[in-house]
Amino acid sequence: MRGFSLLPAIALLLPVAAGAADKGKPSISIKASPVIAFSPARVIVTADLKGGANDYEDFYCPSIEWEWGDGTTSEQTVDCDPYEAGKSEIKRHFTASKVFQTSGDYRVQFRIKKKDKTMAVAGTDVKIRPGARESGGS
Repeated sequence: MRGFSLLPAIALLLPVAAGAADKGKPSISIKASPVIAFSPARVIVTADLKGGANDYEDFYCPSIEWEWGDGTTSEQTVDCDPYEAGKSEIKRHFTASKVFQTSGDYRVQFRIKKKDKTMAVAGTDVKIRPGARESGGS
C-alpha cells in the first residue's frame, strides 16, 4: 500500500511545562492497532506511562477514560488503598478495544482523571474505510 503504514500509530505526550511540581511526571505513549482498517473493524488501543516516579501521586488510582472519536466513551475505575508516598505504585499499562461499524477518521483520546479533573491526555488517529457490509455502494 503506497502512502500508508500498517505499523501501529504511536503518539507521545510529554509534560507541557515541566516545572518542579512535574519533575516526576511520567509521559504517555498511545498506539492503536490497526491504524487503517475496513469496517467493521476491531481496534485495540494501548497507553503506556513512561519514565517518571513509580509513586507519582496524580497518576495513582485514577479513572481512565477512552474517547473514541465517534461520540462514545469508555471509562475504567478501580478501588485502591490510600496513597502512601514511596510505597504506592502507579499502573503503567492500559488497554481497551472498540469495534468501529462505519468508515471515518477517528481521533482516539486517552485521559487520566482524578474525580472530574483531567490529569493527562494523549491521542492517536485511526482511519476506517468502507467495508463490504457498509451500505451505499451496492
